[in-house]
Amino acid sequence: MSLLERRTTLSATPRGERLPPAASRARLPGSDRVRGWLAALGVFALALALRLWDLGNPRAFAFDETYYAKDAWSLRHFGYVQSYVEDADRAILGGQTTGLWTGDPSMVVHPELGKWLIALGESTFGMTPFGWRVSSAVVGALMVLVMVRLARRVTRSTALGVLAGLLLCLDGQHLVLSRLALLDVYLAFFVLCAVACTVADRDWTRSRLAELVGETRLAAGAWGPRLWWRPWRLAAGLCWGAAVSTKWTALFVLAAFGLTMWLWDAGARRSFGVRWAVAKSAVIDAAPALAYVVVLPFVLYVLSWTGWLLHADVYERALSDTQYGPYWGSYLETDATGFLPELWQSLQSLWHYHHDVFSFHTRFLDDSTHAYQSSPWGWFVLNRPVGISTELDIAAGTQGCTAAAGSTCLRQVLLLGNPVVWWAGSVAALWSLTAGLLRRDWRHGLVLVGLAATWLPWFRYDDRPIFSYYASASLPFLVLAVVLLVGGIAGTGVAGSAASRARRVTAGAVAGVLLALTVVAFVFFWPIWTDGLLTNAEWQQRMWFRRWI
Repeated sequence: MSLLERRTTLSATPRGERLPPAASRARLPGSDRVRGWLAALGVFALALALRLWDLGNPRAFAFDETYYAKDAWSLRHFGYVQSYVEDADRAILGGQTTGLWTGDPSMVVHPELGKWLIALGESTFGMTPFGWRVSSAVVGALMVLVMVRLARRVTRSTALGVLAGLLLCLDGQHLVLSRLALLDVYLAFFVLCAVACTVADRDWTRSRLAELVGETRLAAGAWGPRLWWRPWRLAAGLCWGAAVSTKWTALFVLAAFGLTMWLWDAGARRSFGVRWAVAKSAVIDAAPALAYVVVLPFVLYVLSWTGWLLHADVYERALSDTQYGPYWGSYLETDATGFLPELWQSLQSLWHYHHDVFSFHTRFLDDSTHAYQSSPWGWFVLNRPVGISTELDIAAGTQGCTAAAGSTCLRQVLLLGNPVVWWAGSVAALWSLTAGLLRRDWRHGLVLVGLAATWLPWFRYDDRPIFSYYASASLPFLVLAVVLLVGGIAGTGVAGSAASRARRVTAGAVAGVLLALTVVAFVFFWPIWTDGLLTNAEWQQRMWFRRWI
């Protein structure tokens, strides 16, 4: 058995059977690792080019950019989010950035990290559409890179890793979110990074246990080696902290994968003969993990509010006068003096502030409606896209419009996924449900946990405006389901056998057709993802369903 085959066997064991130490110590050949990184960087370069192309258009505050772009600029220059004057959008697009902020704090309903990242682009390229979008473009491309590496680790196939990266790269919803100053691409990126680190921790743990146990058999009642230092788990904790510091919805995913890590650790110990592995792992693995995936993310989350904490007194004085009066007010009767008392008072104020923000999300929005809201039931099949910006009635002969006499052109940015990617992902997710339950394959379990944690919680809030792009964090798991399905078609038969060759040819054909259809759909829908000029007839060709209009 080759080194590559032994390494594949180690991470491919579905039910965590014990493996010989030699297998755990095997590593991928150096040339294969180099090819894997070169392939991943190639897909990353393609994703970055597509996301940076003509990024400054539309030259407007598109959709909720009007909030996040200005909040980011305010954070960068004042340390906290300030409200702004009327017509601030027009003034900013005209090149003015001073005299627009009032000095009064503005209500912020999401944590600050994503806005700080938007501010990084604005600080580098100015308060322009390109400036407030460029960080999203870079993060979106990096997400494609992580997708390649995660899929490659799970499947032990560079080809399947590249397929996963290309499917994500060529998806319309991911492309559009990567070209907007919204928070969702940052959330999806940090969640994917955390999951990738968690999977790497699974591999590292099994390899380390095999090295420590060696060829000896564990005694009856043994607990197995203690692993206090978990470098990949530390990295996962940092990523979870960043995810929660971007949007609270990351908490659902953190909780789900926290339980998954515990069960994976228990399975690893069981494979080495540990009895009552779940209970023992709760003590020897899960308890120490709290420092990595609970305490560390919590500390990072609080630190992400540093700007707010340093200006808590400003919020104290002003928030009771805002339009959100029922949810705001002065929390503290007297001002503290001294560093520690002031810090404690600021933390108390931040706690009460979170209570008010939660009230805003759960009460203030209950009676709201929106033209583009949709039910989570249809998100994976693209039941209702979101219109980001539209310019109608462009006369023939202007801006290059070639419409026939009596007709006009338009430009639009529509938050619509690539139908091939999402519909194939939906079918593959059903396969993962079957394989995960019947085969108990941890890879399909990974897909199911990811989809459940990023999708199911939204049903609790489907009585108020929620949107299909909230499923952006689910997309990587749909993509992973697709590559697992293709890998399942290829099978694990005896190398060189006729059956093995036939299955691999079939899998290659399926992957080729899927990728070709994805590229065709990408080219076809490209104009409505990038504010392209279309005649009304050309636009109608792309509106396959009434609910897409």
